[in-house]
Amino acid sequence: MAAQPPAIETISLTRRYGRMVALDQLSLRVEQGSIYGFIGPNGAGKTTTLRLLAGLLAPSSGEIRMLGQKLQPGSGQRMVGYMPDFFGVYDDLRVWEYLDFFARCYGLEAQRRKRAVDELLSLVDLSHKRDAYVQQLSRGMQQRLCLAHALVHDPPVLLLDEPASGLDPRARVELRELLRTLREMGKTILLSSHILSELAEICTEIGIIESGKMVVSGPVETVRRQLQGGARLRMRVLGELEIALNILQELIKKPIVELPQMHTVRPDYSDSQALIVECDQTDETQQAALLSHLIVAGLRISEFRPQAENLEELFLRLTTEG
Repeated sequence: MAAQPPAIETISLTRRYGRMVALDQLSLRVEQGSIYGFIGPNGAGKTTTLRLLAGLLAPSSGEIRMLGQKLQPGSGQRMVGYMPDFFGVYDDLRVWEYLDFFARCYGLEAQRRKRAVDELLSLVDLSHKRDAYVQQLSRGMQQRLCLAHALVHDPPVLLLDEPASGLDPRARVELRELLRTLREMGKTILLSSHILSELAEICTEIGIIESGKMVVSGPVETVRRQLQGGARLRMRVLGELEIALNILQELIKKPIVELPQMHTVRPDYSDSQALIVECDQTDETQQAALLSHLIVAGLRISEFRPQAENLEELFLRLTTEG
């Protein structure tokens, strides 16, 4: 049985604006059925990439494939639904008219249009706002309506540029659940966002782009391990924090073979009784040996666990190093 092609694949994709290179030999692969988080600072090339994938821009060089089919420059893109960061809405239209208008643009016949509008309003939980004017909707409701607009022709791939921008916490939770539902429906989703904690919760894969080049890409935990290059242990000590610091610093100077190879130890600034130890990758046996060593030394430890860097820390460190 032949393997299914990726939902999105770019090969040496490049886009220039005069002498400026906005996208430089980008090779991106997004598997079918995944939620892929596209991370990068402002000006890194995220929006340019999404516009190229949507067929709104032609590449200067390179190739784009969608579900194994080569995208021809200037051909438009009916396989994707695109939701830009700054979207326009027609304030004088009612909600159902707004979706019906775009369904007409895609050539849906009358009966199918009505069914599509009803189903999409139910999907994005706007059925109760069917006859409201678009301008009366909250920011979160307008976001959901524009997502419904991107789905009106039932595309297999969704491209979402900063979909959580400007949303309050409740609206972000609702959007996150909606994206999970769309994945369960078989959609492949590529979204860019600066709310990196949101990406960590929802994405199956992430890619970090810097100055138009892909820095790293893959499953979230794989990327996290690859970028950390080591391990981090967090421990909470009752009372004797200075004693704990001295013991750990001595172990850094004079390491013991069965214990983790430690490099630095510092206070956890979010908790006055906790310490963070940076060390080589460890296994559970080494971690247990270190905990036993500290307890034998007389420390009272209420918490001891590995701690992964969050996406914000990884992103900031990586782009600063770059």
